[in-house]
Amino acid sequence: MKLATLATGLGLVASSALADGELYIYNWTDYTSPELIEKFEAETGITVTMDTYDSNDTLLAKLKSGASGYDIVVPSHNYVPIFVAEELFQKINAQDLEGYSNIADGFRNPPWDSANEYTVPWQWGSTSFTVNTDVFGGDIDTYETLFRPPEELRGQIGMFKAPSDVVDMALIYLGYGVCSESKDEMREVLELLEEQKPHVKVYNSDGILERLTSGDAALHQNWNGYSIRARTADPALKYAFPKEGVLTWADNIAVPVGAQNYDNAIKFIEFILQPENIAIQSNFAGYSNGISGSAEFLNEEMATAPELSPPDGTPMVFSETCSENATELQNKVWTTLLQ
Repeated sequence: MKLATLATGLGLVASSALADGELYIYNWTDYTSPELIEKFEAETGITVTMDTYDSNDTLLAKLKSGASGYDIVVPSHNYVPIFVAEELFQKINAQDLEGYSNIADGFRNPPWDSANEYTVPWQWGSTSFTVNTDVFGGDIDTYETLFRPPEELRGQIGMFKAPSDVVDMALIYLGYGVCSESKDEMREVLELLEEQKPHVKVYNSDGILERLTSGDAALHQNWNGYSIRARTADPALKYAFPKEGVLTWADNIAVPVGAQNYDNAIKFIEFILQPENIAIQSNFAGYSNGISGSAEFLNEEMATAPELSPPDGTPMVFSETCSENATELQNKVWTTLLQ
């Protein structure tokens, strides 16, 4: 298999994409199973090229800039309405595709894309943080540990680079709803993050697994699937389920406007709608999926992973599509924090 890195120069990508048998996927870092791509290439003869990003905002900025050359992208559910409103996605009319009937009820006609006109489910999970329990053995199931860390964790904390999940977690910890439009509430968020900042070693959404498993970070904001992989490397790494509420998300497959290989993108979408194929992705990434029948193809580790089973009574808070006012306040907080 040739799983190359997408050329940096978009002009090169655009010219290459005109060739038959090509598919350019733009996905989150370390979020695509090599085995899945190998199988797709072997079954279709299509050559896949990968490029990666670290946040929905990076993806949004790339597509809004008019960059072409991508055939498949993977936005989170709360960003799908933004991409659609900006006319950045092509319709795929998933109900007409082979395998549409395999989509589970909770992911068919979802609130963020009624009738699955633009998207089908990829993976879903939660966002919290992972703690090295050899470093800190106290209660980790609270945002208190993240934002007002005990002595053992100070200076060893990793935070995401993008503001949305950081700010939403702070809002939940402070007892507010996500996507706040209140200047007073966001002022409290900024004060909390500035109080935490001296204890933060890095703001970076890439390299999380490596920092945790190497001991470079003792606590890191993380996703539950990544935490499964971290725990496999080091059993002391434990995923937190904050009692104040755990952020929940669903990522989706979409085809951007300007895709040069639309038919091949549809072939890939129909491929991952098959239970045995999406299970390969779940086994690799450690996340659940929205395809019925895939459970029988999951490995034992996925079937028993504690990271996929929040304690009873844990509030699950679905990420929302923030208003323009909320997003502007969020960005102001982030800019001020990192300046």
